[in-house]
Amino acid sequence: MRAAAQALATLSGSKDLRRLQLGLVGSEMGNWAYSVALAIYAFDRGGAGLVGLAGFIRFLPAAVLAPFAGVIADRYPRRRVLLVCELLRAALLGGVAALVAAGAPAGTVLALVALASIVATVFVPAKSALTPALTDTPEQLTAANVAGSTIESVGSFLGPALGGLLLVASSVQVVFLATAGALLWSAALVSRIRADEPPRPSSDERAGFRSEIAAGARAIAEDRDLRVFVALFTTQTLVAGALTVLVVIMALDLAHLGRSGVGLLNGMIGIGGLVGAGVGLALVGRRGLAFQFAVGLLLWGLPLVLVGAWSAPIVVFAAMALIGVGNTLVDVAGYTLLQRSVADDVLARAFGILESLIVGSVAIGALIAPLLVHGLGNHGALVAVGALLPALTLLAWRRLQRIDAAAAAPTRGLELLRGLDLFAPLPQPALEQLAGRLEPQHVAEGETVFAQGDPGDRFYVIDSGAVEVLVDGRKARRQGPGEAFGEIALLRSVPRTAAVVAEEDTALLWLESDVFIAAVTGHAPASRAADAVIAARLSHARPTVGGP
Repeated sequence: MRAAAQALATLSGSKDLRRLQLGLVGSEMGNWAYSVALAIYAFDRGGAGLVGLAGFIRFLPAAVLAPFAGVIADRYPRRRVLLVCELLRAALLGGVAALVAAGAPAGTVLALVALASIVATVFVPAKSALTPALTDTPEQLTAANVAGSTIESVGSFLGPALGGLLLVASSVQVVFLATAGALLWSAALVSRIRADEPPRPSSDERAGFRSEIAAGARAIAEDRDLRVFVALFTTQTLVAGALTVLVVIMALDLAHLGRSGVGLLNGMIGIGGLVGAGVGLALVGRRGLAFQFAVGLLLWGLPLVLVGAWSAPIVVFAAMALIGVGNTLVDVAGYTLLQRSVADDVLARAFGILESLIVGSVAIGALIAPLLVHGLGNHGALVAVGALLPALTLLAWRRLQRIDAAAAAPTRGLELLRGLDLFAPLPQPALEQLAGRLEPQHVAEGETVFAQGDPGDRFYVIDSGAVEVLVDGRKARRQGPGEAFGEIALLRSVPRTAAVVAEEDTALLWLESDVFIAAVTGHAPASRAADAVIAARLSHARPTVGGP
């Protein structure tokens, strides 16, 4: 809990993180109120079948285009992308309200809904990729994700409640207009984010859209552990898509709660999410992301099985609250792992791929739910949908245990890298990735690490012990724990300009040249810091001599 308190304190002290999170409040509140209004509109116009079709139309086009959304968020400043996204969504939902008020055909309304959903796919990759750039430590990143998930939970409670109240007092189109207003609130806050971001590539450095999308897909596909996470994440959202239909059935046909019951049940997910946020905060700074993820998946599935067997109102409400707890655990663990595992320059594209899979699975889940209800009945459909996640979680449990064992960043290497001026400007996830690439090397007293004139192929950090730097056979300096050497030959593409010899038994950690160069030169502030380090080294050497 101490790590959680410290992380929360740093969150409250970051104006940009506060602006991002408060903007998310408006976005999430509007989204949930809008979802309730859309479900009621579709049910009134065509029953459960049209509710499912509305979900499919809303999500499928977005699923197809989500990878392109990730490319956009990697090409352009992410805060600007978020701002444009929110403004466009507000305008489109204002149009939806006008169409509903005018009595336009349902097909026309749903077409505009689909367009708004396409624009919305840009939001998650951009927001998820921007968040690490605004955080400084692994604990702060996890806390930021917990805060984001908490806001989503609050939004999922207050949003449906607001939507339900507006539906009772006014009409569907008023809810759509309220959603547009909430999105404008979000845009106003996002516009005030001021933190610098890693520079986006210029137009002449960009590959084609296909190549850029493929880079995001490779970031996931080449990591077996991430593939397991993404597959389970996608299945969870398939169940979430089915729930958009099943919640209407639970409210109207099983628990007999009436039209407002749809909002109330969605609100229970939000209440459960708040409990899940408390659990997530208690786990900040600890290992176990994969375990949290697995527990979240079980809490998504088992309550639906329970409702399928026993659909008393109190059971339905409790089940939805448990699903809310599970939703927070899945989101925090899944998003944090991806943020900490994928390089910043392709992070939005990786989230774009994930968003495509998520939105597509939601669309499919919304489409197949009415078919399951027709074939298995209300209770059978709930049992079938709910049993899917527990079964897959059990099958993947050993893989999840292996993920758990490797989930934490190497703390010693991370501590050493964070202490170097060279790497201080890098965002926290980039530092964690570098720490994971460090390799150990033991050098005995008197042993040469490399000789003057050798080709440069590694960057070294001293974990323990000490080394001497020799220029033309004469001692130039001594370096000890927490210091580093070897950067000049790599960054200047020259042979080693000095020899390095262990003064005592020494433990080193090293990075391959390609990894080191990509990390430093790919981030403008780090590149400037590297130039400053090199200049300082040269200023303490002979005029004709550089560092090693």
